Amino acid sequence: MTTATTRSAERRISPVFLGILAVTAVTGWATWTGFAERPGVAVFLFVTAAWIVSLCLHEYAHARTALHSGDISVGAKGYLTLNPLKYTHALLSVVLPVLFVIMGGIGLPGGAVFIERARIRGRWRHSLISAAGPLTNVLFAVVCTAPFWLGALDGVPADFRFALAFLALLQVTAAILNFLPVPGLDGYGVIEPWLSYNIKRQVEPFAPFGLLFVFALLWVPAVNGVFFDMIDAVLRVLGIGDLETYCGQSLYRFWNSTNEFCAVNG
Repeated sequence: MTTATTRSAERRISPVFLGILAVTAVTGWATWTGFAERPGVAVFLFVTAAWIVSLCLHEYAHARTALHSGDISVGAKGYLTLNPLKYTHALLSVVLPVLFVIMGGIGLPGGAVFIERARIRGRWRHSLISAAGPLTNVLFAVVCTAPFWLGALDGVPADFRFALAFLALLQVTAAILNFLPVPGLDGYGVIEPWLSYNIKRQVEPFAPFGLLFVFALLWVPAVNGVFFDMIDAVLRVLGIGDLETYCGQSLYRFWNSTNEFCAVNG
């Protein structure tokens, strides 16, 4: 196999990702048209598949930015194929985020691509690599909320509108959590290149526990309330009200009893 062929294979979109994308499209269509006999199941599959797509794009953004910054090893690792099975920690990047969406309706930040930082020169490049992932979530959130703040949802079925609102909530929470300057999260990766060696050395042992620390704080009712008030405020600015996100999550959790309030207000 030639070098050119090898590099082409390293960047070819994975059939696994294309399959997830197809599930997103089909279940989105079923939700839009009301084709599904059980709309909750269609919403569950649509939101979950779209969420996995966004996780893949998040990691791809890290890898692609690293490639253009000097780390040519990301291709050989399979990071440019958008295949979630190629991630360093598939459990942390796909399985746990999906479980957290199912259990609590929160966008869990992932962390799955190993960047060879020694290949990269310049603090700005290091910061940009870390920022690329959550910026993808921001872009995804803009795409999800655009129909709301553009007033383009007149006549759109309520189930699809609710599903899109819930998906937007996941993207906003993922972006905000990822941008927190906590060791182990992308936000810390943005500022780390600008810190002194002594500070980085002192902080380094805490990196594996940063995400656990954040979620421990979110279990505190007062902190949780402030966090989700902030999320709701951001979504309201983007044209999404509490009703849409509440009913979206309710519809997503189809195994619970049907929420008649959402059915009436749909």
